[in-house]
Amino acid sequence: MRVYDALMDLYGPQGWWPLGPSVRYHRGEYRQPATPQAVFEVYVGAILTQNSTWSGACQAMTRLWALKAMTPRGILALADEVLQEAVRPARYLRQKAGYLRDVSSFYLHLKGRVPSRDELLAVRGIGKETADSILLYAHHVPVFVVDAYTRRILVALGRIGGDEEYDMIRSMFEKELPGDEIVYNEYHALLVEHARRYYSRKPYGAGDPLIRKFRTRRVARKDAE
Repeated sequence: MRVYDALMDLYGPQGWWPLGPSVRYHRGEYRQPATPQAVFEVYVGAILTQNSTWSGACQAMTRLWALKAMTPRGILALADEVLQEAVRPARYLRQKAGYLRDVSSFYLHLKGRVPSRDELLAVRGIGKETADSILLYAHHVPVFVVDAYTRRILVALGRIGGDEEYDMIRSMFEKELPGDEIVYNEYHALLVEHARRYYSRKPYGAGDPLIRKFRTRRVARKDAE
């Protein structure tokens, strides 16, 4: 929580999701998304941001909004070439177009209920990070999202070696933090914002003010890939 408080002091609330047609954040509105369309937007964004920049994912989402296809039925109704061209800014257009079709069918099958993590992981294109992002940001389930940036920061702070399993790192956060969806929501977003400044290129952590304050020698440091 000390690291969380330090990040909040540095950057303030991030307010991830929903974005809507204007593709903007809503700081402080933690109970959103409320509408089925806004919930589905998180599913789409979680797929598009895989192995891509967030700006690329936002461009792709803007194109889907322009096509009036930011709904599961809207995506399923698009021709393959149209959907692929829409998601081009997010890279891997054919792969992600296929993932979006599978996610759209899955979402319709849910009929408004919250899926389990295992159900999400059974959908093509959804791994652990994507599943947890959907659960947290779409459905307000208090699960901690771990990404490559999180690993790099924890390595720099000496909390992990860098090779730990995803679920081990997630469990570490969840054991040390209160089970509060708002904390999880903001913590992941704050780590991403911090990492964009200090961990987006090597040497990772150069100039990071957190290292001086929170660095521990409990785990030998190594570069996280």
